[in-house]
Parts: sequence; structure tokens; C-alpha cells
Amino acid sequence: MNNEKTLDKMRLMRLFGMYDTFKTSLESTLKETLTVDQFVAMLVSNEWDDRKNKAVERAIKMANFRYKASIEQIDYSFDRGLDQNQVHRLSELEFVKERKDLFITGPTGTGKSYLASALGYHACQMGYKVFYGSTAKLMANLKLAKAKGTVITELKRIERMDLLILDDFGLQPFDNQARSILLDIIEDRHQKRSTIITSQIPVKDWYDIIGEKTIADAVLDRIVHHALRVELYGESLRKKKSKNENVYL
Repeated sequence: MNNEKTLDKMRLMRLFGMYDTFKTSLESTLKETLTVDQFVAMLVSNEWDDRKNKAVERAIKMANFRYKASIEQIDYSFDRGLDQNQVHRLSELEFVKERKDLFITGPTGTGKSYLASALGYHACQMGYKVFYGSTAKLMANLKLAKAKGTVITELKRIERMDLLILDDFGLQPFDNQARSILLDIIEDRHQKRSTIITSQIPVKDWYDIIGEKTIADAVLDRIVHHALRVELYGESLRKKKSKNENVYL
């Protein structure tokens, strides 16, 4: 069979991993060093890897992270209450499998968002669906969706995420509409999916942040009792990073 036709068919069938591998083999002596079984296995393996890598890229793009973060680049050299063994356990993502929530609290600049994003990136790489959102911006977008009549669709999309990251929780006060939307999100995900919440505000003060008693009770009753916690402290690492560009939050 004409090799160019085979390549064309692979490309048209979107078998890009196979396409690249077969094309490379035609330009080298690789094919001659393998048995038929080994060559077919290599084609299939590279196609598998190519699809997996592209799926991860799509998942990361859809997650809409504020910035790129990596578990491997977290810095433990500064005293801020961040335990490497705890981060290692969290990176195993058992809390996602068990549908538990995670709270990351501490002063500004101590690395809350970076840690949450690093766990989110890792979850994408492990095949989970993740969505990252600044809490204030997410609420504003969902209010707009409610005005347009599309909020149910947006909430369903959030509900399907294996991991939701609500960053900077409580930086802006919740009005009646935002409180209602927050309750919808928490209710939809309760014991079904995992949520990471980062906040400068201690958990004990979240009741006052949410505001209205009935909704605050309903929200906190669903998330506080069984959530895992990382409580950071210390001065802003951004000041240190400005002096040393190799420091990662």
C-alpha cells in the first residue's frame, strides 16, 4: 500500500499520534528494527499518549486557571505553616475521590491561590474535570447569566466539575443574589463533588461574610464539618519573590 495514502487516511481519521509515529518511521530505520507486533503496539501507544496529552490540555484550558502552577514548584523553605507531607497527601487527590472539600486560609500572599491552582492542574493531569473561579467574578458572571436566563445551564456546568476552586472567598460581601447563587452551588455539589475554597478570612468568620442567617447556616452546615484544612500564616511571599525570582508560592 502506498505510504502517503496511509498517512493521509491517518490524518483524516485524526489519528495524529499514529500519523507522527508512522511518518517518523518512514524517515528512519526504526520500522526495520521492530517486529510487526512491536510496531503496531508502538503506533497504538503513541496514539494513546497523544490523545491523553490533548485531553489534559483541553481540561486545563477549560479550567480557566488564573496562572500556571505546579506541585513540584511549591516552595517549603519559608515558615508559613505549609507541610510538605500534607501537600503530598493532598496531591494524591483522595479528597477528590472521596468528594471531600478543602479550605486553604491565611493572609494575603502566603500562597493560597498557588496551592489551590497546583492541585487543580494536577487534577486535570489525572483526568478530572476542574473549574477555577475568583469567587467575586464568578458570582458576577452568574448574576449576569441569571439576567440572561442562562444561569441554570451555568450552574449545571459547575455541578458536573469533579473539582471546583472558589478563590478569594469573602473578599467582597455577598448580596442577596450572590448568597442565593452560592447556596445553589454548594447544595448541588454537597457530597457529590469536591470544592476547594481559599480565603484570607478565617473559617470561623465565614458566617458573618455570607450574611443572611438562614443561608449562612445552610451553606456552612454542608461544607464545614468534614472539610480538610490548610491554615497558612506569615508575611507575603510576593515580597520575597520580588527579591528572588526563583521563589514559588
